[in-house]
Amino acid sequence: GHCTRLARSLSELEMQNPHSDEDWLAIFREIVARNGVEDGMVYLQVTRGNPGDRDFAYPSDDVKPTVVLFTQSKPGLADSPAAKTGWKVISIPDVRWGRRDIKTVQLLYPSMAKMAAKKAGVDDAWLVEDGFVTEGTSNNAYIVKGNKIITRALSHDILHGITRAAVLRFASEAQMEVEERNFTIAEAQAADEAFITSASAFVMPVVEIDGAAVGTGTVGRVATRMREIYLDETRKAAV
Repeated sequence: GHCTRLARSLSELEMQNPHSDEDWLAIFREIVARNGVEDGMVYLQVTRGNPGDRDFAYPSDDVKPTVVLFTQSKPGLADSPAAKTGWKVISIPDVRWGRRDIKTVQLLYPSMAKMAAKKAGVDDAWLVEDGFVTEGTSNNAYIVKGNKIITRALSHDILHGITRAAVLRFASEAQMEVEERNFTIAEAQAADEAFITSASAFVMPVVEIDGAAVGTGTVGRVATRMREIYLDETRKAAV
């Protein structure tokens, strides 16, 4: 889950993990209780700590990492009206660095992409590299053909989404076919359905890409079903 990805990202960046998974969970529960959050999220950042001076080189191992976390209250998030109407997205070039699998606070380009989507009057942007969709600005991207869910395979090219992993597992358990491969914007526009997944949007249908309707241009059966399953399962494991 999130703690496993945090540990992996810290390791890839040669940073210390200041807490065990059990301690992290206790910290999450404490901040949720202190802030009285019933429906919402915990946001966490770990940085290398303060070595006392600025430098490009990493500080020594005796520098203690800095941990910052906060809660966001999101009442009614699971009942978002957008889940019934679907998102509209545009496509833009993906010019991020090559290690997108490492979860970092390096989010300038995703922020610029979200602003491009906002200025275009749509909900998000799908990033395209070498002719193929990588992912959304802060989410993983999917298309549906028949009963088959198609999404890009894990690599350095995309974030290894925790919601992605859960949704693909639930899809498999529901006897739905999953194919992990690249797809183009044109293929997505010609698909029966499209959707995205993320920790904050859960499973969100996509009904339009670059002005072209996906399928009927309305929320599809597969995306709706996967959202229902995901919400049911994650409520059981909520902090």
